[in-house]
Amino acid sequence: MDSYTVRINGFTRSVEASDPDKPLLYVLRGLGLTAAKYGCGLGQCGACTVLIEGRATRSCQTTIADVRDRAVTTLEGLGSSSSLHPVQAAFIKEQVPQCGYCTSGMIMSAAALLAEKAKPTEDEVRSALDGNLCRCGTHVRVVRAVMAASGQAG
Repeated sequence: MDSYTVRINGFTRSVEASDPDKPLLYVLRGLGLTAAKYGCGLGQCGACTVLIEGRATRSCQTTIADVRDRAVTTLEGLGSSSSLHPVQAAFIKEQVPQCGYCTSGMIMSAAALLAEKAKPTEDEVRSALDGNLCRCGTHVRVVRAVMAASGQAG
């Protein structure tokens, strides 16, 4: 069993794993961080998106060895109920979630975009979220929420 040091949501954690190829998604869920969801397992749906060093990354395709000594942020670490991240607040205000399965991945991808580009165009928002699938069809509200979170009308 190997030990991996990972900074998760601002806290340094030592994680034991017998397999260096164990998906980060499984590690996070084993730690009780369940916002990242298992969707396709192929990195194509975006339900498992987390931030690694601020970059939107599919945790189902990232191994525990890949994040050794790196900063990982999950939805649980993005904001809190008393201090929501602007994207979280905008998703609530725009009533984005339907079933909610894709929501955390969408929020994490949007947060990464806004950290990189504070005032994206609608086309840039659509492009950044292109890999996040939503079967409920809330994409129009998602774009509106991200534009609102950036301080622009949606």
